Amino acid sequence: MDKLNFKTFGEGDPVIIVHGLFGMLDNWKTFARHLSEDYMVYIVDLRNHGKSPHVEGMDYKLMAQDLAQFLEDEWIYEAKFIGHSMGGKVVMQLSADFPELMEQQMIVDIGPKKYEGGHQTIFEALLSAPIDKASQRNDIQEHLSSYINELDVIQFLMKNLSRNPSGGFKWKMNLPEIYKHYEDILANIDIGQQIEVPSLFVRGSKSNYIDDELSDVIKKQFLNVRLQTVVDSGHWIHAEKPAELLSLTKEFFA
Repeated sequence: MDKLNFKTFGEGDPVIIVHGLFGMLDNWKTFARHLSEDYMVYIVDLRNHGKSPHVEGMDYKLMAQDLAQFLEDEWIYEAKFIGHSMGGKVVMQLSADFPELMEQQMIVDIGPKKYEGGHQTIFEALLSAPIDKASQRNDIQEHLSSYINELDVIQFLMKNLSRNPSGGFKWKMNLPEIYKHYEDILANIDIGQQIEVPSLFVRGSKSNYIDDELSDVIKKQFLNVRLQTVVDSGHWIHAEKPAELLSLTKEFFA
């Protein structure tokens, strides 16, 4: 596979930030700029997302291998990692398969378990959008809003839209491949042994992604772990409570 698309900010010890499902590196750009006061921050597009290669397969073993290869390509022998949602699962898989590459990991609002699917309506909206015929972005936004009633979710998804030189629009992400492997994305992480990498799990108090039962599972699987809750935040902690998340990040990495 060709190299993952990425951007860098700052200088110092490397920190790699990994986005979630339907996301891209731009979702973390503002956060990365703030963190780059202390570190060399890399934000990456995972396979089939953003401007990274469109390829077959979307399981966590493959995506962890992509990250390991990315570190080798960039001559990084060890790094700190931040992963949100699906990206958090990729980072956890990396800590299981390539612990020697990881100094610390911060996992944002996701656990290592199999999740129930909750994105079916989003897939229906995206797959049925008349992107090749639309003359303006607003046409597609209106289509999405007939399926999805949360404006912030619609705006987040619309970031994936780019104009086709020949007319109409296209999705930046490889939507058919993502949809085909949705069960792989929901799947649990194949950890095997207990993880010794220093780990911080951050959950939003309004999110149901990490409940108390899952917290107990995490404490058994990760030997050197802390759990923190960000008050009044849902799943998108970096967007809803960026200052609080930045403070936790700096404290943990220091």
